[in-house]
Amino acid sequence: MSDLRLHLGGTVSIDHQGRRWTVVNILPGPHVDVVSGIDHLPAFADASVSEIYASHVYEHLSYRTHLLPALREARRVLAPGGSIMIAVPDLAVLCELFLIARNDPDLRFHLMRMILGGHMDQHDIHLAGFDQAILHTFLHQAGFTNIRKVERFGLFTDTSELRVNGRLISLCMSAQA
Repeated sequence: MSDLRLHLGGTVSIDHQGRRWTVVNILPGPHVDVVSGIDHLPAFADASVSEIYASHVYEHLSYRTHLLPALREARRVLAPGGSIMIAVPDLAVLCELFLIARNDPDLRFHLMRMILGGHMDQHDIHLAGFDQAILHTFLHQAGFTNIRKVERFGLFTDTSELRVNGRLISLCMSAQA
């Protein structure tokens, strides 16, 4: 199997284990190897990638039009048995935290931005929301198997590690091609 790893939407190319990842991002930057949306990855051949990591990326795609094609595109480039690791905002956790914070308007505003996107640029808008069952369904429809929830991946210091009031706000799931 190839040792090509894709870090979708990332900005860091070396993980905590010292492994090299090819960074694919819709916005150019100093550590971006390929400027591309994640719903079309023409720079990568079928079955050419061993692992895909995407932290807080898939929620930016419309659940009606772009999410399933993007997951199918990830499935296309993954080698048989290759894995995808996805972290997305956990809508259930964020809603619970939002309700608990009813007397803290600053925290409620911060949580609202986590649910709807930060709106820092034209791409920073959330068009899909996930809990475990919803993400599992999309991954299954895209052809992934061995779909499972994990607490965390521990590969990069990124939003997947973010805690609010001691709770991880990300839903982390892995699956195989």
